[in-house]
Amino acid sequence: MNIVGWVLQIAAAGMFLLAGGNKLMGAAPMVQMFEAIGIGQWFRFVTGGIEVVGALGLLVPATARFAGPLLGATMVGAVITHLTVLHNSPAIPLVLLVAVGAVTWIRRNG
Repeated sequence: MNIVGWVLQIAAAGMFLLAGGNKLMGAAPMVQMFEAIGIGQWFRFVTGGIEVVGALGLLVPATARFAGPLLGATMVGAVITHLTVLHNSPAIPLVLLVAVGAVTWIRRNG
């Protein structure tokens, strides 16, 4: 189970670092997506920051049990946004939600 935990932690952290980094760097697709959401670009920075900090937290077993729920809550919001505002597939946020849920479960005892 430890190997599964590490594989999930590293894979999820990589995905969140990529997505969060793109948001923070202002990649055109991310700017457009947050424009379509309509809350404002400040929300792109907040979301990107949460994803980057959460990704780093996933890489440390002692903090993964805290980073997982933070990222999970973010992905619940992403799924809802994809379905209700963007009207497109929530597949990626759902996969990441499952991954961070599994990491949180595996690392629940610290």
